[in-house]
Amino acid sequence: MRLFWHRRDPRVRDNRGLATAAADGPVVPVFVRDTDLLDRLGDRQRAFFLRGVDRLREAYRERGSDLLIRTGRPGEVLPELAAEFDADGLVYNEHYRPERRDRQEAVEAACAEPGVDTASEPDLVLVDPARLDERYPTHSQFHDDWEQVSKPAPAPAPEPDDLADVGGRETVPVPDADIDLPEAGYGAAREGYDDFLDGGIRSYGDTRDDLSLAVEAPAQAVSRLSPYVAAGMIGIREVWRDATEVHDAVSGDERRNAEKYRYELSWREQNYHLLYYNPDLPTANYEPFPNGIEWRNDREDFEAWKHGETGYPLVDAGMRQLREEGYIHNRPRQVVASFLTKHLLVDWRRGRRHFAEQLVDHDPASNAGNWQWIASTGTDSVDVRIFDPVAQASKYDDDARFVKAYVPELRDVPAGKVVDWPTLSPDERERLAPDYPDPIVDRTAAYERAQRVYERALGKR
Repeated sequence: MRLFWHRRDPRVRDNRGLATAAADGPVVPVFVRDTDLLDRLGDRQRAFFLRGVDRLREAYRERGSDLLIRTGRPGEVLPELAAEFDADGLVYNEHYRPERRDRQEAVEAACAEPGVDTASEPDLVLVDPARLDERYPTHSQFHDDWEQVSKPAPAPAPEPDDLADVGGRETVPVPDADIDLPEAGYGAAREGYDDFLDGGIRSYGDTRDDLSLAVEAPAQAVSRLSPYVAAGMIGIREVWRDATEVHDAVSGDERRNAEKYRYELSWREQNYHLLYYNPDLPTANYEPFPNGIEWRNDREDFEAWKHGETGYPLVDAGMRQLREEGYIHNRPRQVVASFLTKHLLVDWRRGRRHFAEQLVDHDPASNAGNWQWIASTGTDSVDVRIFDPVAQASKYDDDARFVKAYVPELRDVPAGKVVDWPTLSPDERERLAPDYPDPIVDRTAAYERAQRVYERALGKR
């Protein structure tokens, strides 16, 4: 008999570690409620994840088994459970965040003394980071190597006979959240993904940045699968397989659009590759600077950014979407991060932490890797990468539907004026929307200041 230790993988389908454990069944599924680790999650993601654990328990009960839930440190709980069930092995899925690596090592050491074998599987990603080179300066170089590695098929779900007949006693306390959360669990993930595969993926490359469509028909613009992938409620091999099936079944523009979706998955893969080789990715610049970046870190500017009160409509709409939904569409997600690190010169680590606290779809690798990419401290670095919020609004939200969905103060303002808001005169802004704030920084002056600061950091001034 073996134990399977569920971690950030509350699913029975396409779970590589569970499939490995079940191959030598029966297997006892276990979730250790490690409060020290759970408390590191933002309140919203913790509530969403624990709802997923509850759905996982239902899935096991439907198969005539149950999910054993214990509270404590995994290095103490798991050897005790192995002794209780006379299990000679423990299987789990690998993780790359330092806190989770530490727990893996503690569990392996604790199981070695009583002679409980441990085994792990790479489950978070399509390609094990250890199979690739340690460092890639650009995403295209990473993608070239990553693309050459064959992608595994989804792991089979265990049959009822593969699972031990156990009864759980302890339950998972599911906390409330300050927003309405998406429906948790594999079933909800599968339903949403099926909707996207039925239509949205065929136009994905053309519509993924269309912010009007993101408001009117979200499933036709983007998959909105990120909370489920981040929480491990659906397996990445299943996502890849189904996207590939659509890609291979269509041609022309539809095939190009489906390929774009598959390509975007490779960015997540690279971010985990970065975290695997750079455990301090969330806290240290990936690319060294000859001189330190002269962050301003103005408290009032940071608070205005967090509350969506910067006077830059697209920035404020994105931050209010984050506050109201625990999610930001990818285009404004890039714009708000650029605005914080460049126009306001606030350290990217402050933005990363705020996202970690607020996002339902927070992923430690993608959050850190993407913030560093935007801040020009990560891979694909340019001297100073700046997403101008006015130009971005003009290109991706020219009818201001996205902005008006989240910034009610501007709903009666003509779309063109909303787009150009930071460039209007104070008198015109006062006349059009007296309740909406003026820009907290001058667009051109802030842009030029960021260029100077980064050039000094790079030793070019």
